[in-house]
Amino acid sequence: MDPMGLTSTDPLTDLLNGVRTSGAVFNQSALSGSWATRFEDGSPLALAVLVHGSAWITPQGGDPVRIGPGDVAVLCGGAPYVIADALDTEPSVVVHRGGRRTTPQGDELAGPRVPGVDPRDTKGADGTLLLNAVYTVDSGTPDRLLAALPPLAVVEAHVGVCPVGWSVFEEITREEPGQQILLDRTLDLMLITALRAWFTRPGAQVPAWYRAHSDPVVGPALRMLQSDPARPWTLPALAAKTGVSRANLARRFTALVGQPPMTYLRERRLALAADLLRKPDATLAAVAAHVGFSNAFALSAAFKREHGVSPSEYRTSVK
Repeated sequence: MDPMGLTSTDPLTDLLNGVRTSGAVFNQSALSGSWATRFEDGSPLALAVLVHGSAWITPQGGDPVRIGPGDVAVLCGGAPYVIADALDTEPSVVVHRGGRRTTPQGDELAGPRVPGVDPRDTKGADGTLLLNAVYTVDSGTPDRLLAALPPLAVVEAHVGVCPVGWSVFEEITREEPGQQILLDRTLDLMLITALRAWFTRPGAQVPAWYRAHSDPVVGPALRMLQSDPARPWTLPALAAKTGVSRANLARRFTALVGQPPMTYLRERRLALAADLLRKPDATLAAVAAHVGFSNAFALSAAFKREHGVSPSEYRTSVK
């Protein structure tokens, strides 16, 4: 049992492990009539949910997709996108980084919460309740997650159940103590639920590294590296454990995962270290020992090469 709770044995857990949001921004809009909003927040990940109504989502350079109640759209890569009631409606609002809203001409607009508008008023035939959330990835390395997703992935309501309903909507719009952590964890839950449905849906085209977990050779190797990253693994030792030659393991692992076993292990150790550094009581020496570095100096040097900042600078930046 991992005392810090960071061990994972399945591909989705491994993919999302170490990815956390901090300072999540939710835009909630009660809409009716003709409307369109362009999002230019630049976030590597964003989610859009229709609690009620229907809309079109058009990623820049991509094909439009219609979504209905309970559908979850995951937008990946940071490119702008438009959500509208109809394809020919021109955006009247532009949402920028941090939730700032302007007109297309750049004039500042008030926030998305409209005084005196009850979200339940959108339950009419023409009403739409839209929830859009910006995901800030501030720990771990999201490269594999971003590479695994298309610019727009829509999980339909009958495929995956969105955890956001009327009661949750009311909670995230309520200004009370602990509100930001509620927003952060709600967004984490929404992302995990959507991606689990996306990767396990019938006919899903998943990346090769995702399928690697079911490979009879690479799968066990991955699980050993994930469950015990602090062990002084070497390629010969890992090959012996999996019952194949070093060359066979290295070739097969690289083909399915996209990198050699020892490179994967180094990046995993550093991602786990980044997550542990968020804990204020975790010393650098303890983190180094937990993730498999010989000492704090070795971890600090490797961490700075990977992230461009020292562990102490990183820890300060995510507080």
